[in-house]
Amino acid sequence: MIGIAKTIKDNVQPCTSEQLSQALDSPRVAEVCSAIAEALHKHREGAITDEEYDATKARLKKQLPLITPHATFRNERRKNDEAIPSGLSMYDIDHIADPRAKWAEIEPRVAELGIVFAHVTPSTEGLRLVFVMPQGMSLAEAQAWMAQQLGDTEYDACVKDYARCSFLVPRTYVLYMSEELCAPAIGRTQPSLPTTEANTPETLLTEEADAQVPSEPLESFPQEYEEIPYPILVQTLEEQMGGAPEHGNRNTFIFSMACHLRYVCNDDARWIASVLPNYGEAEAKRMSTIRSACARSQNKSMPKIMQRTVLICKERLGLTTDENTSLTPPAMPKRLPALIKLLVSRTPKMYQPAVAHAVFPALAAHLWNTTFRYIDNVEHEATLMNVLMAGTGAGKNCITEPINRIMADIRERDRINLAREREWKQEMQTKGANKDKRQRPEGLVIQEIDPDMTNAAFVQRLADAEGRFLYTRMNEIDQFDALKTNANKKAHFQIMCLAFDPGNVYGQTRVGTGSVTERVCIRFNWNASTTIAKGKDYFRSVLTDGPISRINFCTIPKRTIGSEMPIFGTYDAAFDEELRPYIENLNKARGLVECRAVNRLIKKLVEENAEFARLSQNRVYENLSFRASVIAFLKAMVLYVASGEKWDKTMEEFVRWSLEYDLWCKMQFFGKAIGRLTEADEEETLKTKGPQNLLDLLPEVFTREEAQLMRMHQGIREGNVRLMLSNWKRRGYIEEYGDTLPQSDVMRQRYIKTPAYLEKHPQAA
Repeated sequence: MIGIAKTIKDNVQPCTSEQLSQALDSPRVAEVCSAIAEALHKHREGAITDEEYDATKARLKKQLPLITPHATFRNERRKNDEAIPSGLSMYDIDHIADPRAKWAEIEPRVAELGIVFAHVTPSTEGLRLVFVMPQGMSLAEAQAWMAQQLGDTEYDACVKDYARCSFLVPRTYVLYMSEELCAPAIGRTQPSLPTTEANTPETLLTEEADAQVPSEPLESFPQEYEEIPYPILVQTLEEQMGGAPEHGNRNTFIFSMACHLRYVCNDDARWIASVLPNYGEAEAKRMSTIRSACARSQNKSMPKIMQRTVLICKERLGLTTDENTSLTPPAMPKRLPALIKLLVSRTPKMYQPAVAHAVFPALAAHLWNTTFRYIDNVEHEATLMNVLMAGTGAGKNCITEPINRIMADIRERDRINLAREREWKQEMQTKGANKDKRQRPEGLVIQEIDPDMTNAAFVQRLADAEGRFLYTRMNEIDQFDALKTNANKKAHFQIMCLAFDPGNVYGQTRVGTGSVTERVCIRFNWNASTTIAKGKDYFRSVLTDGPISRINFCTIPKRTIGSEMPIFGTYDAAFDEELRPYIENLNKARGLVECRAVNRLIKKLVEENAEFARLSQNRVYENLSFRASVIAFLKAMVLYVASGEKWDKTMEEFVRWSLEYDLWCKMQFFGKAIGRLTEADEEETLKTKGPQNLLDLLPEVFTREEAQLMRMHQGIREGNVRLMLSNWKRRGYIEEYGDTLPQSDVMRQRYIKTPAYLEKHPQAA
């Protein structure tokens, strides 16, 4: 199925025949295309320049509805990594005098070529075909196949992109439309493809490269860079640079692409030319531009945009070991630490990752007066909180019995102290108001609390706990709401944040003699479960306020419909006896506990997270990774103490996975929402930010007009662009690029940043 959107700014939805017909018959579509045709007429008569026509056409096309022939998209966002392929490919024949006459040549071969849609393009100077891709071909291979079928050696090779769109036109522009256009991919009739050496995918791609560099002697260049096929690498780089260029910007775009590709093509102009599309540029001019790019001085290190491109490609192809942005959570290690192996031993495999995360708050609740020094030299206690977010009926109760077994000894102590507390309360109730009343007994340490207790009761329990952790397990996250107060409707979120922070202080002061008046340090570990939708809604008001980064998240994957019922094992006395030594080790630990192996591991993980953030340029991931690394450290130390202060390779593998899994859940459940808020905050900050390096904000090759627009965008009113550029040239920051233009065209004069400037300012590349 193909996608459809009202304009290029709107979300893409699956396209029905009715929606397509409505768009084709829209008076607005006819009006916009008529305006484009009128602009073309003026251009041909010389009334407007090339640039004016291109600008008018681009502006008007943005008002048209569009279809995405190559795919529909998860989350309705037109992004390659969220594409659901349609099985169709789009093919353009550009700059032809009579598109209808060209169609007359092709029409008899509609069935043979698998064409399902054909129309004159909005510019009226091109023909667009949508066809069923031959079995087993990629978009690039299908493009090359169609080019060969039509004898087209100069086709537009820019449409190998699942996110590529096609602007719709009036029905009068439509030359052919089949019912298969809006049909599901399954069941489509595919064009015949005789298996001969002449039209195999490999041969077709070679011929495509031949067509791109006819004037150069061809060599057998590698087809991949670090296992990434070059067509995918080039396509992704094009996306990172804002998409294929408009007519007036092709040469500059080719130059910039070549400057980046030289780092993955051994600085070889012929190699670059063999993989870089011509974007409609004349071949001789294209080759000259590529050679100019390769002749420039280059930095030793790969530019950030190229590093990011390689990283994105590896993620899309599954070539990276970091799975934080993949569609499935990281796989649990096959070898597990002995304690974790025991705790998941009675759990069906699909639930084991959730249990492996959820057990830590209860384990850590056994620690008392025990601290761990993080790599930033700040001492932490084992403050661990876990939320299990999974679909309705996913089996979230899987964590209950392992936690029950871990908490058994604490519950026994609590039972005794609860009886003492009840006895004291009964005694107080039997005495009159004037009788002497015994003070609240000392040592009423009750660690496991009711999830729906009031804020005052919570503070009292913390005061009684003598520095021990409180613990609770909530069947639903909104049970936390009981901790709100009349004075602070977000007290429950404040408690989540304070519970994680070392040396926090919390409490209440009341006048009444019977009221709770305490200032305490919150030591509160807890587990909660919720559905994914409810969890997202619960935290939506505090996405950037702190709770999410301090909580450890886990999930349960969806079961296949009709799959067999998971069978749990039996938690018996043998299980309890095997667990007992680990609990005893936790109970007897005191003071500052350190482990050099853990510190080395966490330093390495923090560095890896920082590197990933630099390459992906994902600020949300970076911010979440800071506290996620602390959570991973605390888990590592709990494992270390529980195992008799012994460390092994299985613990290292588990902690690494635990960190990756936690970050995957956070990015999956909250990443986009946090990103939107972060972008909004940054946009607001831009309005009041201090001065910026204006040259760094401009592309490597830019026009005087672009420099003027950037000045206006930054609110610069003093001086003028001519003096600014003259000053930059004099200081060796920039130099003129291309021929010097006459005064009448001075705003189109191009400039390029010098190698000396780029060496001092690598962020400007």
